[in-house]
Amino acid sequence: MTEKADFILFNATVLTMEPEVPRAQMVAVRSGRIIGLGRNEDRDGFQGSGTRLIDCEGKTVVPGFHDAHMHLFALVSNLISLDCSPPGVSSIVQIQRMIARKAVDTPRGKWIKAAGYNEFYLEEKRHPTRWDLDKAAPAHPVKIAHRTRHACVLNSRGLAMARITAETPDPPGGLIQRDVETGEPTGLLFGMNPYLSEAVVPPPEDEELDEGIAKANELLLSAGITSLQDATSHNGPAQYERFRRAKESGRLRSRVKMMVGFGGLRRFAGQGFKPRQGDEDFSLGAMKLMIDEVSGRLNPPQSDLNAMVLEAHREGFQVAIHAIEANTVEAAITAIEYVLERSPKTDHRHRIEHCSECPARLLERLKKSGIMVVTQPAFIYFSGERYFSMVEPERLPWLYRIGSWQRAGIRVAASSDAPVTSFNPLVGVYAAVARRAQTGQEFLPEEAVSPDQALWMYTMGGAYASFEESIKGGIAIGKLADLVVLSADPTRVPPEEIKEIRVEKTILGGEIVWEG
Repeated sequence: MTEKADFILFNATVLTMEPEVPRAQMVAVRSGRIIGLGRNEDRDGFQGSGTRLIDCEGKTVVPGFHDAHMHLFALVSNLISLDCSPPGVSSIVQIQRMIARKAVDTPRGKWIKAAGYNEFYLEEKRHPTRWDLDKAAPAHPVKIAHRTRHACVLNSRGLAMARITAETPDPPGGLIQRDVETGEPTGLLFGMNPYLSEAVVPPPEDEELDEGIAKANELLLSAGITSLQDATSHNGPAQYERFRRAKESGRLRSRVKMMVGFGGLRRFAGQGFKPRQGDEDFSLGAMKLMIDEVSGRLNPPQSDLNAMVLEAHREGFQVAIHAIEANTVEAAITAIEYVLERSPKTDHRHRIEHCSECPARLLERLKKSGIMVVTQPAFIYFSGERYFSMVEPERLPWLYRIGSWQRAGIRVAASSDAPVTSFNPLVGVYAAVARRAQTGQEFLPEEAVSPDQALWMYTMGGAYASFEESIKGGIAIGKLADLVVLSADPTRVPPEEIKEIRVEKTILGGEIVWEG
């Protein structure tokens, strides 16, 4: 006897992301799982007296979007900080006014936090300095985070509280910008988040944090994001508890894979945690490592990187390596090659996060080693103008080579890196397909992919990148009923219209959690 559904979506264009049945008209759901898929007339077999029928009126149903790389609590921090992002803020003068207004009703000595500035789009075409911020709030410590969150600016009081002076050496992986004449810190700090621990810049109070999580939850669900992977490199047991509380309270509904930093991995291992421990709603993900050249040399050095990746690999953890520039991408590939030579594993799914620059010489090495790429197509749309202006012409063809990766058979998942840029998956799908900046300028059109390929990256790609393709990422019998109803079919509208498509319903585990 056929199971009866809790609800049935019908009269829909269902894009399943499953090669066996790529399209359908009807989806039947019971107890949070998909129990039926097919033509409109097939719904009769799943319909019982208590079944709710939802007529989609020809609209499109896709799997819930899966953001394979974002920073949830950084997003929360942005939501409860002053928003200095473009286009709302376009000058340092505007930033000063915002901070000055905030200072009026902030107790003296309490931190003022702002986030999201982008020096490329400021009238002054530069970063703010400590002295700019001092003019706005001389009696308060101030921290303003760059849009990437890999840089920030402190005012003089903030620098004093962080004990950063002209004599302070650059910490490992960090850089203190200094006045060329006096040697005094300008306030601009690169790669210094670990240095600015909670002992220096206090975390949000519980009530403020809860408010920010609730806001983030609503925004994620409104964008159709039913799963996310938090890629914060300093994640450890404390962050695990923060996520666990947010999930158990119901304030955060989207499913979460939390990556762990190298130090966090050792602490988790010491507590008996296993790779991917958890359930379908919240679990451990990959070990996250950062590679940069902020200090002018590879950090960490190749030998240290090799050793850390090998340790995680032997512990059974997938590894996700942040690498942007060609040199750091090559270092990440070298580390994974080193590990696989010593401890072969076919389905490791080790990942390079970003892989922003990928010269042709690295493509074959990526493929041969079975390395995944987790990319951010929306950077093309939001930062394309900046790339054309600031990246050397000979390096431009290396950027966001999504089409080349696909043609080479390299597995690619898509993400937002929020709050660095918008987490709207449909803007990312548009950018991967149209390869246009906000200005309309084409950006390496030969690297475009089809709408179907772009949707795959934001659904099945994310699931595959977290070893979850058997339960999510597609619409198939037995999989979780994580679904999104869209106002139009991204594979049938002109590319320019993809980014205008609206999410009308978000369904998580068979429950409608958002309606527009």
